[in-house]
Amino acid sequence: MAPVEDQDSGMESQEGSQALEEEQEDTITSKESEPTKPSRREIEDSEEDEPDETLVERLWGLTEMFPDSVRNLTSTVAFQTKCGVKSAYNFSRNAFWVVFSSSIILFAPVIFEVERAQMEEMQRSQQKQMLLGPNSAISGGVPPPIMPTPQR
Repeated sequence: MAPVEDQDSGMESQEGSQALEEEQEDTITSKESEPTKPSRREIEDSEEDEPDETLVERLWGLTEMFPDSVRNLTSTVAFQTKCGVKSAYNFSRNAFWVVFSSSIILFAPVIFEVERAQMEEMQRSQQKQMLLGPNSAISGGVPPPIMPTPQR
C-alpha cells in the first residue's frame, strides 16, 4: 500500500506544479496586457517611507474641503473666544484685587478695635483678680446672692 500512496502523492505534486506554472504564465500575460499597478506590498512599503503627518498638518489639509466663508467664520469665532477669555481673566484679576484690598482697608480697623476691646477686658479681669482674689474675677466682683430660705 505504501508504493501506491507514493505514486498518488507524486502525481498530485506534478499536477500542483503544473497548475502553479499556468497561474504564473497567466499573471505574466495579464501584467503585459494591463498597465502596471503597484502591488499591495509596494504600496505599504511606500507608505512606510513617508513621514507621518502631524495633527496640525491633517487639520490644515481638511480646511481645503470647506468653503472660504466657513473657514473665515471659524477663524473669527476662535479669535473672538480667545479675546473674550483673556478679557474675562483680566477683569476677574482686577475685580479680585479691588474686593480684597477694599475689604482689608474697610475691615482691618474693625478687627483691630475688637481685638483691642478684648485685650482691655482681659486686663480688667486680671486686675480684679489680683485685687479681690481668684473668685472675684469669675463672679465679676459682685458677691453671689444668698437665697432666702423657704418658710413653711
